[in-house]
Amino acid sequence: MSRTVQAGLLGLIGVLGCGGDRPAAQLARIAADSTATARPADSLALRTSSGTEVWFTASRRDTDTAGSPCVERVMEIRSEGRKVAIPLLYTGSPPRAVNDSTIEAAIWLHCRPGNVYRVNLRTGQPLRVR
Repeated sequence: MSRTVQAGLLGLIGVLGCGGDRPAAQLARIAADSTATARPADSLALRTSSGTEVWFTASRRDTDTAGSPCVERVMEIRSEGRKVAIPLLYTGSPPRAVNDSTIEAAIWLHCRPGNVYRVNLRTGQPLRVR
């Protein structure tokens, strides 16, 4: 459990334990807000034909120009027991395989795709292509 979730739950327990006079709906909203900041679980984004996997790992919350929220994720390459982080490439959509050694993904900022990068699956290094 993340520290943010733990802190939120401890705060909620403290409010309940003090016999505060907050309505149940407000307490439920506090609990939901506390868990909403929890980091999403790692999830498989892509598996190449050679068995190399690309996983979504860390995340950040952002909003677009209209104020609509989104979650942008970074990726990690997993193969033969090793993990290689892909640095600074937050995305909001799954990558696509170019071949067994390269994937392609758009970098996202404020919930919108931008430049497209190719990532070497051995090194994790991204290279802007357009």
